[in-house]
Parts: sequence; C-alpha cells; structure tokens
Amino acid sequence: MQESKRQKQIGQLLQKELSDIFQRMGFNVLEGGMISISTVRMTPDLLEARVYLSMFQIADNHAMVNRIKERMGEIKKELGNRVGKQLRRVPEISLFLDDTLDYVFKMEELFKKIKDDEGGKDNK
Repeated sequence: MQESKRQKQIGQLLQKELSDIFQRMGFNVLEGGMISISTVRMTPDLLEARVYLSMFQIADNHAMVNRIKERMGEIKKELGNRVGKQLRRVPEISLFLDDTLDYVFKMEELFKKIKDDEGGKDNK
C-alpha cells in the first residue's frame, strides 16, 4: 500500500528532526562507525513511525539499537518539543535495521569475485 502525501510529509519531518537529535546526542558517530536514519515510514493513522537505521562499521548492530532504545524516552521528549506544533500526538517510534548497505557491500564482493574468476579464465 502506498503512503499518502501526509504520511510522507510527516515521515520526512521526523527523519530530519530525528537526524538532528541523533547528532546532538552523539548517536551519529559512535565507536568509529556511523549511524544514519535512512527512512521513516508512517502508519496511515500517523500514530507509529517506523524508523530505519543504517549502520556503517558498527561491530554489533543489535546492541547499538538496544542502546538507542534505552534512551528512547529522552529522544521522544526532544522530538515532542520540536514537532509539537505540527502534530497532535508524537508517534510511537519503532526502530528497524536497514540492511541495504550490507547488501550493497555483499553484492560488490560477489561481482568482484566473478570478475576475478573471469580474469583468471582468460589467462588460461
């Protein structure tokens, strides 16, 4: 099902504000890795935001998500202060790992391996 215009607008607003909150709280660069919010999808009733986190060079992604969840009350309070005038209610936030970056790296490795294998066959 396709998102409505309002869902997309709210999703973009939350993505922008959450990115800024993460940067201020120090979640964007941790332990030599980076965390970014790749997308925010809203439910049709605008009561739940599904936030997809992209992590680069983070050793344990799930542990990092748990660290963020521990501070979710603080994050939601700050989000409420920022978007309180635009929204009646601050949506519940659900965090999900966006594994697109992992998939891209895996595909690049496979293509490189195929290219190397073909290069080896040409020399024989």
